[in-house]
Amino acid sequence: MFASLRLALAASLTLASFAAAQQQSGQAAAPPPPPPVPAAGEMAPDFTATATDASGKVIPVSLKDLRGKVVVLAFYPLDRSSGCTAELNKFRDEYSTLFGDGVVVYPTSIDSLGSHSSWAKEAKFPFAMIADPKGDVAQKYASQAAAGRPFRRTMFVIGKDGKIAYSEARFNALAQDGYDKLAAAIKAAKAQ
Repeated sequence: MFASLRLALAASLTLASFAAAQQQSGQAAAPPPPPPVPAAGEMAPDFTATATDASGKVIPVSLKDLRGKVVVLAFYPLDRSSGCTAELNKFRDEYSTLFGDGVVVYPTSIDSLGSHSSWAKEAKFPFAMIADPKGDVAQKYASQAAAGRPFRRTMFVIGKDGKIAYSEARFNALAQDGYDKLAAAIKAAKAQ
C-alpha cells in the first residue's frame, strides 16, 4: 500500500514541479522523467480497466478480483507495430509453455477496444487485451512514456498474493533472454 502511495505522490509532485517550472519560465521545458517502475516484492498497484478478446467481448478487469492467480501485465506501445507484433505473436505461439494453466495474461496499450479486438481476431490471440487510452493503468505502473504518447514496453508478473514477482522496465520483445526470464518468473510465481 505504501509503495503505491509513494508512486502516486512521486508522480503528482513531479508533474506539479514540471507545471510550475513551465509557468515561471514561460517556456516549454523538457517533461520530467517518469516515476520509478514498481519493483519485485512491492504490492502491485490495483486497477480496474476494460479488455476485449478476439470475439469482441468486452471484459471488465479488476486486479483485486484476480487474487489467487498469477497475472502477467505486459505494456506495449501500439497495436500492429513491428516490435509489438513480434511480442504478442510470441505470446500466442508459446502460450502453453510460456504461461500455462493458472496464468492470466493482459497485454495493455493505449489502443481502443475495437483495435484490440480486430487485431486479436486476425492474429488469433488466445488472450484478452486491456485498452488504456487515457493511460490510467500505465501511470500506476510507470509505463507511460508521456501523456498521450505510446507506452514504454514494460513487463510485470503479479503473484497470487498480489505482490509483484517480476518487474522489467525495458522488456526487449526481440530477445529470447527476456522471454526466458519471464518464463522463470512465472514458474516461480506459480510455485508460491
